[in-house]
Amino acid sequence: MRKGIILAGGNGTRLAPLTFSVSKQLMSVYDKPMIYYPITTLMMAGIKEFLLITNKEHLNSFKNLLKDGSQWGVNFQYAIQEKPNGIAEAIIIGEEFINNSPIALILGDNLFHGTGLIETLIDANDQDTGGTIFAYQVRDPYRYGVVEFNDKKEALSIEEKPKKPKSFYAVTGLYFYDKTANKRAKAIIPSRRGELEITALNNSYLQEKKLRVKTFGRGMTWLDTGTFDSLHEASSYIKTIEHRQGLKVGCPEEIAWRRGWIDEKELKDLAKPLNKSGYGSYLTSLIKYKRNINRFGIN
Repeated sequence: MRKGIILAGGNGTRLAPLTFSVSKQLMSVYDKPMIYYPITTLMMAGIKEFLLITNKEHLNSFKNLLKDGSQWGVNFQYAIQEKPNGIAEAIIIGEEFINNSPIALILGDNLFHGTGLIETLIDANDQDTGGTIFAYQVRDPYRYGVVEFNDKKEALSIEEKPKKPKSFYAVTGLYFYDKTANKRAKAIIPSRRGELEITALNNSYLQEKKLRVKTFGRGMTWLDTGTFDSLHEASSYIKTIEHRQGLKVGCPEEIAWRRGWIDEKELKDLAKPLNKSGYGSYLTSLIKYKRNINRFGIN
């Protein structure tokens, strides 16, 4: 069974001075902590075992928020990344947790939402061999890992933060890997920045023709909430969607309930201390009105 790793480390320097006292991934994106969104992305894929990696200063804050995960019918373990030594280091840190299982790795400041997301996630989770990553068209690809495609939309190369990007498709912060990921991560040579680049790991799969690169189209939204502007944009986006539809985005309690990981009584118990904010009222209304949304409609 695939396990999930959430990387919520780093210093959050692009959000200073806000991050002088709180982790970036604990800041709010409208009505929820930022970390709820990557967690629920993996929950929608069917993943129940999680390792959250953060730095020493913020570890207890995450534990206070997420606990052991049993309230949502999942399990959380925790680990520390001493320094921001690159995304691929998360796989090495999580070696004991992974224990020769396939994994899904997601960045703690990434938000995904849109048409067909759950089907896409479940499909990636069902792949037993190789890796699956996702590319999204952006106007500033030089800030990311960039995928080069041929005329058949097959990935030819992935380049980290290129000065002259070969496409406008950036690699998002969501990665599905098979059991060989840990061995591959250990073989990575640090880049000029002194980091274990996730692009190097992706290229190791690509060179063996074992990497699927799925492109997200216009019906999908991917937001990297690591700057003041993107944090504001993400909050505005979530507010607009939720007010328009009357449905919450990135709600772990709802996803756990709809998947049968918690029952109605447990959902009601989770709702009680949240009623004054309106969040609890929403959870209670799910039961009261039995909103008929199948699992492919949960976002």
